[in-house]
Amino acid sequence: MSGAKQGVAPSQEEGRPGHRYSPGWRKLTIVILRPLLFGLLKRDWRGRGNVPRKGGVIIAANHISESDPLALAHFVYESGRYPVYLAKSTLFGVRFIGAVLRGTGQIPVYRDSADAALALRDAEKALLDGECLMFYPEGSCTRDPELWPMTGQTGAARMALQTGAKVVPVASWGAHELMPYKKGEQKGLAGSLKKGVHPLPRKTMRVIAGPPVDLSRYAGLPLDRDTLRAATDDIMAAITALLGELRGEEPPSEPFDHHRVLEERRRAAQAEADAGAAKDAVPEQAGPAGPESGGQRAAEPKAADS
Repeated sequence: MSGAKQGVAPSQEEGRPGHRYSPGWRKLTIVILRPLLFGLLKRDWRGRGNVPRKGGVIIAANHISESDPLALAHFVYESGRYPVYLAKSTLFGVRFIGAVLRGTGQIPVYRDSADAALALRDAEKALLDGECLMFYPEGSCTRDPELWPMTGQTGAARMALQTGAKVVPVASWGAHELMPYKKGEQKGLAGSLKKGVHPLPRKTMRVIAGPPVDLSRYAGLPLDRDTLRAATDDIMAAITALLGELRGEEPPSEPFDHHRVLEERRRAAQAEADAGAAKDAVPEQAGPAGPESGGQRAAEPKAADS
């Protein structure tokens, strides 16, 4: 396989340092993980021919479980490419894990950076050097109760439009049965899943890749919020349609907007807190007026005679 099995030396293009990795580290992960994944998981793979064998490419996938990166990586490797993920920069400081990430050429994402373009500079470098970059546009495992894709973040679209790399939409299904997302919704399909790891019986990882998303209508446009939002929506629509094909179900007409739901919940909680505070601030109503003596209420003034 062209991208998966050969070690590509760091490139120097007009003095620009290339994307660095160790062919030895990559080979080690293949030797260890490939037979393990073949043994642990069953497979239903479709559309591997849509993954280009060479050149910078973005694989944009849905995210339903913390275990689906391995299933997706297996699919991409067997399609002819070595997968390169974007990982939190803090993981690169963890002993051994950091060594594996650096050695295999994974990309650090600096989430605390105020400049999104700066945060993804290493990803752009890798794409220009012909790597196969794995993106989860949702940014985290889906919070949709039925595990459909959420609205996406714009990083993948930005990278594609800046570098000209193709975006191949990929949908996966089955990893949620192996390891449900521990922070998932407590209702719908997500709420019905038992938390923890469930390797037995062997789970089938269903993965499908579609043709590259057509982003040609955004070529030459400024990379402003509207352009990136529209391109991201096109990418997410392609992923969602593929997932509908895998599941044999009709996707929802509107994607789950996690940020909007969080804001609505925050507002509801604030309104409830404000209502409670207002209730506490109202003084208790006074009892019947006038002194009482010997169990007799004080005489009330009589109405004037007419």
